[in-house]
Amino acid sequence: MYAKQDKRKTESAHEISGKLDTSVWVRAFSSNSEWSNKDEFLDVIYWIRQVLGLIIGITWGVVAMKGFAGIISFSLLNAGLVYIYFNNFQKVEEEEYGGAWEITKEGFMTSFASFMVSWIIVYSAIQYG
Repeated sequence: MYAKQDKRKTESAHEISGKLDTSVWVRAFSSNSEWSNKDEFLDVIYWIRQVLGLIIGITWGVVAMKGFAGIISFSLLNAGLVYIYFNNFQKVEEEEYGGAWEITKEGFMTSFASFMVSWIIVYSAIQYG
């Protein structure tokens, strides 16, 4: 009985103007998507940034990037790609989210931590393994 009620609540929550709402990830990879829930868009920015942190960390470890140049290039690349994503690909209204700076810094520190851990592990495994 409760499962049917929960299913109906979920279906009605996802229904918008008679149409079923598309998945968050479908909208994340579709240009100019409609984001009725601001937190969903910020979650997408957060997780994209986490993936970028891991990919850049692994890449910097493989190419044996060292020092401050690696940290600065990560910061610029990470912030630049996120800015291009929300400004050119999604074309969201920045002011709805508190401005470009608020979106750009969303999840940056956790992404930086993921980057550092993956960079150190891959670099150490290749150079000293």
